[in-house]
Order: sequence, then C-alpha cells, then structure tokens
Amino acid sequence: MTLDPKLDRIEARADELRAALSAGLSGEEFGRASKELAELAPLVARISELREAERQAEEAEALRADPELAALAEAELAELRARIPRLLREIQIALLPRDEADERAAILEIRPAAGGDEAALFAAELFTTYQRYAEGRGWRFEILDYNATELGGLREGIAEITGRSVFARLKYESGVHRVQRVPATENQGRIHTSTITVAVLPEAEEVDVAINEADLRIDVFRASGAGGQHVNKTESAVRITHMPSGIVVAMQDEKSQHKNRAKAMKILRARLYEQQRARAHATRAADRRAQVGTGDRSERIRTYNFPQGRVTDHRINLTLHKIDRIMAGELDEIIDALAAEDQAARLAEA
Repeated sequence: MTLDPKLDRIEARADELRAALSAGLSGEEFGRASKELAELAPLVARISELREAERQAEEAEALRADPELAALAEAELAELRARIPRLLREIQIALLPRDEADERAAILEIRPAAGGDEAALFAAELFTTYQRYAEGRGWRFEILDYNATELGGLREGIAEITGRSVFARLKYESGVHRVQRVPATENQGRIHTSTITVAVLPEAEEVDVAINEADLRIDVFRASGAGGQHVNKTESAVRITHMPSGIVVAMQDEKSQHKNRAKAMKILRARLYEQQRARAHATRAADRRAQVGTGDRSERIRTYNFPQGRVTDHRINLTLHKIDRIMAGELDEIIDALAAEDQAARLAEA
C-alpha cells in the first residue's frame, strides 16, 4: 500500500493549522493548534525532503539519455537511490503509533533480589549509573527514597527523573539485571551471581489515575536508618496502602510528614498508572509481540560480567566489552540498539 495518500493528508493538515494560526486563534485553541503543528513539523520536513529527492531522481533519470550528462546523472541517481529509502524508513518510523507515556518523566525503582549483601552493593552501583546517565542527558534526578545498608549497599532506591523523553529512553531498563563478579567479601576468589530488579514507571498526573481517599490506609511511624537507629524522634515516616490493589508505599526520607506523604502518593500514582497500562497492553497481542522486553520485572534482561569486562543484553544478543564505561553512565549504545530493534519489530508488525 502506497504511503502517498497518508503523506498528502499530513501535509494538508499542517497547512490547515498554519492557516488557522495566521487567522488569529486565541486561548486554548491557539495552544492546541501550536502543539499539534510543532509535533507535525519534523515529519512534514521529512516528507518535503522525500518529495524533493523523488523529483530530483526523475530529473536525473531523464538526463541519462544525454551523452554529455549521463555520467553526472548516474552519480546523482546512485546517491538518491540510497537516500530515498532512508527517508521513507524515517517517515514510516515517525508514523508508528506512539506510546503516550514516552514524553513523560519517570519513576525509577531499584531493589536487590538474589545475592544478599552483594546484590545490595550492586543495586547501589546501578542506581548511581542511572544518576550519571541522567546527568549526562541534562535530566533532573531527584532521589525520593534511598534505604541504605550498613555495608553501603541499597535495600531500595527510588528516584524521579524529569526531562525530555525520559520514559522513552529508560523504559527498556525494566527487568532483572544480573551481576557476575568476585565480591569484596569473598576470600577464595569465587565468582558470585546476584540479581537486582529495576522498574521504570511513567510518572502519572492526578488526572491519569483516580484515587479514592477512602481506599487508602495511611500509617505514620518514626523513620529509622541503617541498623535501626532513629533518624528523628517524630512520626514523620508515612506508609500508604491502596487497599483495592494491595500496593504499599512507604516513605521516610523527609523530616516532614506532609512531604513524605506527597512523595508516597507520587509513587502510588505511578504504580497504579503502570498497572492500567499493563492491562491495556495485555489486551493487544500485536503490541505485546512488538515489545522488546519493556516493563516485565521478572524478565532477565542483562548480565554484567566483571571478570570478562562485558555487558550482555539478552533481548537483542548485544555484548559490549566496556563495562567500566557503561557503569559510568554511558548507556546510549545499549538503549539506541534496543530502540532500533523495537522500531524494526513494530514496522514488521505494521
């Protein structure tokens, strides 16, 4: 099926929006039209580039009959024959249904799974890896909860990451991450295998999730730190239980009960919103087949092998021998490969 009618409609819609804005829209209508036009602009530019390349190819094809210009026309055609399919693919990718959550901020949750102290230590290191990645992209990384162990490991770490296309980049990180290395506490040099879980949830607004206050059980208690010592003597820590879903969120990082409650509600909304999204995805078999392991916390997605200096993403059979750089926050090569595989799968499905 040709793309031309669809591309014609997109260009016509952009022209319609430009005309409406020039005519003097105001208020909410102006905002909606401006936003839609801004979203269409990159695609319209690609379509214009494709149209121009196709026009040039037709002209070059006609010039091949001229003996004096044949060689020049042939060279131009070779370049255009490589460029046109690339533009078409970019347009096809842009036309794929977008995940409405891609532009949202994200809630990152990291917890040790199997492996005791070593799992907790690696959880702390990976938490720092994501913090460095966020800083490298100019995102804001706010720690909502950080429950440390006496050895410097991490029982649970939760952060809010805000910036452009945060969830679109980090959604592929949800799952089980496995580490293979000799722990600092190991005297005989044996390699241990430990696992941690990573969950990346799109941040939800109040309008996304309706929470009935009557469905919440809210308990307050004294915050405590590693080893059980009290951080303060007031009941500032908050535990919120959403009774219909069974989701429990506890927050104690702030000295203010109100701040802890606000953070806990933010996490609760994100988890409920992700539940809604998971149910919607489960009803769309094609959509589920097209995913590259996004969101399933029980799926082992990646292995970090320190003795061999390699990181392997099992979903796309990608192995990189640069573990130090990856742990330093250089995740783009992995994420770009996962995004490309996801796009290819969805194009094939379409």
